[in-house]
Amino acid sequence: MNYLSGHLEGVKKMVKDDKYCIDIIKQNEAVVAAIKKLNQIILENHLNTCVTEAIKGKSQKERKNKIKELLTIYKNSDNK
Repeated sequence: MNYLSGHLEGVKKMVKDDKYCIDIIKQNEAVVAAIKKLNQIILENHLNTCVTEAIKGKSQKERKNKIKELLTIYKNSDNK
């Protein structure tokens, strides 16, 4: 996560230093890419822990909730 805060600090400094707008946008794109990568890591962990436990568990309601959460995330990311 240090890389994410580094990118954010870079944007902050560039804005403060009144850098060229296109360069700031490019740095912002690096921030977006870093957040996407972080979300991938979090999702993978979620699948390997919470979702796996719900699938192995006895609660059908819990399984349905986890599937619904994943579908909602997928649908929301698909609309962006």
